[in-house]
Amino acid sequence: MAKTLHDIPSTGRAAIITQFKKDLTLSESHPIPSASNLKAGECLVKVEYAGVCHSDLHVKDDDWGFPAPLPIIGGHEGIGTIVAIGEHTVDSPVKLGDRVGMKWTARSCLKCESCMTGMEACCAMAVTHAHGCTVNGTWADYVVAWTDYVTPIPASLDSAAATPILCAGITVYKAIKQSNAKIGDWIAISGAGGGLGHLAVQYAVAMGLRVIAIDTGASKRDLCLNQLGAEKWIDFMETKDLVKDVIEAAEGTGPHAAVIAVGNAKPFNQALLYLRPAGTLVAVGMPAGGATLNVPIALLVPKCINIVGSATGNRQDMTEALKIVAQGKVKCHFEVREWAEINDILKDMYDGKITGRIVIRLADPRRA
Repeated sequence: MAKTLHDIPSTGRAAIITQFKKDLTLSESHPIPSASNLKAGECLVKVEYAGVCHSDLHVKDDDWGFPAPLPIIGGHEGIGTIVAIGEHTVDSPVKLGDRVGMKWTARSCLKCESCMTGMEACCAMAVTHAHGCTVNGTWADYVVAWTDYVTPIPASLDSAAATPILCAGITVYKAIKQSNAKIGDWIAISGAGGGLGHLAVQYAVAMGLRVIAIDTGASKRDLCLNQLGAEKWIDFMETKDLVKDVIEAAEGTGPHAAVIAVGNAKPFNQALLYLRPAGTLVAVGMPAGGATLNVPIALLVPKCINIVGSATGNRQDMTEALKIVAQGKVKCHFEVREWAEINDILKDMYDGKITGRIVIRLADPRRA
């Protein structure tokens, strides 16, 4: 018999992508997998909070050219309680009642070369097991996850505040690690006042780096310089020569690294010009429409530029990213909204009206 924490209802809420580029279908009577149907290694999580990420919008609109198998429940950040574990699960690292987080990568094989070298995001199984993209995601009362891939949440962390760290946080933390920047190095962060960028600034500062924040607007300038710890600010809408200004901000030789986590190709190409020799460009954002990185070989070779792609982190990266938050060194700026508002939230995201991150509430004391 499968182990359960309590009786599990047969139906619940779920926000489902049924057609690309259309509003999600909001169902309050979506079938919930029964505990008896869970396979070994699977667990059922009762979701408290789920994040809303720009990647969710890309999946909904089929922007990346590898369409999700419809219908599918959206969302890939979530925190909740394990209420059931599949029969015959052996040596589970988590137990019933544990508060755990779910990420973009729902599962990897943990055995291939990519997994064994810490690049779990590149595992073939990870591609076919992405929450909200290739398997059902977190915008539901209950979601199936895997016991060896969910992340225990530190007891000191609030669930809503920790939810965005499961994607935005781990993504930028891993990107900064892959930049190989050392204490005292300069790092440029594009979109520094946005959902990923404001976390990247804080992680970079916590790691001893000197941050050049690139974004636009007085409120984001204040956020980056006066609250997040960035040393320099470049407004990409006001500057007459962004490349020149970034180079001058980093002691006249340019930053050692750049993390680009925006949905536009231009900042990626600008970074190639302002990085100092042997600098590293870490590409995180995935612009829609087949955007390309234009790299003149005559620039790449003499400057010894490193170009790194970074999708998301592994399980250890996740643990580290959460610990830094638990230490009070990183704080996500977020707003809690209700599950039923998901389509309005996605519209606001498309229109660029969202500051920081949005977390939707699924926790309801009236529900089992």
